[in-house]
Amino acid sequence: MKQQMVIGIDIGGTNTVVGLVNKDGECTENISFSTKQGNSFEDYFTIFVKNISDLITKNKDVEIIGFGIGAPNANYYTGIVENAPNLNWHGTIKLKQIVEQAFKVPTYITNDANAAAIGEMLFGGAKNMKEFVVITLGTGLGSGFVTNGNVLYGYSGFAGELGHTTVVKDGRQCGCGRKGCLETYVSATGITRTMIELLENKTVESELRNYNINEITSKHIFDAAKNGDKLAIEAFEFTGEMLGLSLANMVAITSPEAIFLFGGLAQSGDFIFKPTIKSFNENLLTCFTGTVKILESGLKGNMTAVLGSAALCWNELNK
Repeated sequence: MKQQMVIGIDIGGTNTVVGLVNKDGECTENISFSTKQGNSFEDYFTIFVKNISDLITKNKDVEIIGFGIGAPNANYYTGIVENAPNLNWHGTIKLKQIVEQAFKVPTYITNDANAAAIGEMLFGGAKNMKEFVVITLGTGLGSGFVTNGNVLYGYSGFAGELGHTTVVKDGRQCGCGRKGCLETYVSATGITRTMIELLENKTVESELRNYNINEITSKHIFDAAKNGDKLAIEAFEFTGEMLGLSLANMVAITSPEAIFLFGGLAQSGDFIFKPTIKSFNENLLTCFTGTVKILESGLKGNMTAVLGSAALCWNELNK
């Protein structure tokens, strides 16, 4: 008898990662390809179908019983991705319907941060928690809120967009069309923008001056910080300060048991955690002191986002 598995898909601003995941949260095989295929969703979806079809064909001993997809601006209620700020797609994409038509299996979508939250609850560090928040620090900043054991979607399906709360009036331009959003300061692209500003406005020596401004990435900043580069460390401190303040404000509304930091930037360890926790504690309302933990995601390895998307599917199939 074929083993039943689901396909978890993480559509990120840079890459799409796909994995076969069993009910125990084990990813047995995965592939990835660029999200930036062509200039339209149609260009991207052609590559999407080919890659996933090849993966299914290769695994003839597996029965695919569903798809779980995490994507920016994905609406759990409608199955639509609408004007995602970090994707090359335009307008309204009926992603759930399109994928179900192509592969003939139940498909569930939500934004990438909500998928990460479900993954944390089923397979990660929040297994015994009912009140927690997951912050995804990737190309942008996503957030998934779980209350009483359920993801908070709100009336419209778009609840919990912490990354698009304004932290600096008339600040940096955001892909959503507004200015000063948190994700323009706290994300892989946000810390890169901070680093570039520091290089332009300060005369402090830095190994990052050896790069063309347009070549600098968050990984370069992390590597420089590990080497003791003062400007790179300052970029992390500023990023953590902004994140900690926003998390403290968020706690005043949600009062979670824990906040999990998830994604590439969260893997910077103490460089991001120390300044974040310091700023968080300095700005936290006194009555919440000692009640909230800031933790690294319990989803380990480079398939964490895929596990989150797969968890969404398993969670829905088991209802």
